[in-house]
Amino acid sequence: MKSVRWLLRWAAYALAALPISLAPVAVRLRVPRRLLGVRITPRELTPGRVTAHSGLGAASGLVAWFLAFLAVVAAVRGIAYPLVAANDYENSWGGPTLAGAWVVHALLGVGLLPAWTAVLAGLGAIQVRLAGRLLGRAGPPWPVPVSVLLAAGGVVLFIAWLDQI
Repeated sequence: MKSVRWLLRWAAYALAALPISLAPVAVRLRVPRRLLGVRITPRELTPGRVTAHSGLGAASGLVAWFLAFLAVVAAVRGIAYPLVAANDYENSWGGPTLAGAWVVHALLGVGLLPAWTAVLAGLGAIQVRLAGRLLGRAGPPWPVPVSVLLAAGGVVLFIAWLDQI
């Protein structure tokens, strides 16, 4: 149970990254300590570091919100399958009966929620490391390029999602 709470806190931090990245620096350093128990020792900040953290943190926060949106859509569509997509259940997963298709889609939609939560928790971990690197005195160098790639991947994922709807 403790590990579930831990995972949910990191996922919550991933979703909070968008408003946190636009908050004053004191808030950006305080939230990880209070929510996750991670202390970021501040360094002398330059406008470039603060701006880089704002941009990269907001971009990864948007990616986290988009992934959370996709998780909710998948769960709702799975549970409400007969209401949203039951016109072609003969050829869908779990078909040829409506009951079979509904069960498979509901199990997948709800069953994948822990995986979505784990992905969000991973994004939260990246965002904490990014704050440690840009705003703190210590931190590995990898969060900056990973955050840039994450933002670019989020744009590609969003465009792909728009093209398929």
